[in-house]
Amino acid sequence: MNSKQTLVAGVLAGIGASLCCVAPLVLLGLGIGGAWVANLAAFEPMRPVFTGLALLFIALSFRKLYLTTRTCEPGKPCAEDNVTRQQRFIFWGVTLPLLGLLAFPWFAPLFY
Repeated sequence: MNSKQTLVAGVLAGIGASLCCVAPLVLLGLGIGGAWVANLAAFEPMRPVFTGLALLFIALSFRKLYLTTRTCEPGKPCAEDNVTRQQRFIFWGVTLPLLGLLAFPWFAPLFY
């Protein structure tokens, strides 16, 4: 699994983990409501599973980007430092909001 796949999987798992808490708030903020929005709370028991998957995929992406040595043939895009820098920038650009989404259910009661 390459770093792009693990990062996408981490984002999807993070969205799944925050589905019970953030999604209703976003939908209501957009003016979309109804009784079916309450059904999103049914995902609450699955939140630890999605949170664990998101953290696992983030850790795998971090390991791939920072801890393993890259073995690329000269002339390939992965051999260029600019490509590695862009991948790391994208990693942090996705990881920080994702961690915010994962932490939202614990910090949201402080704002009510």
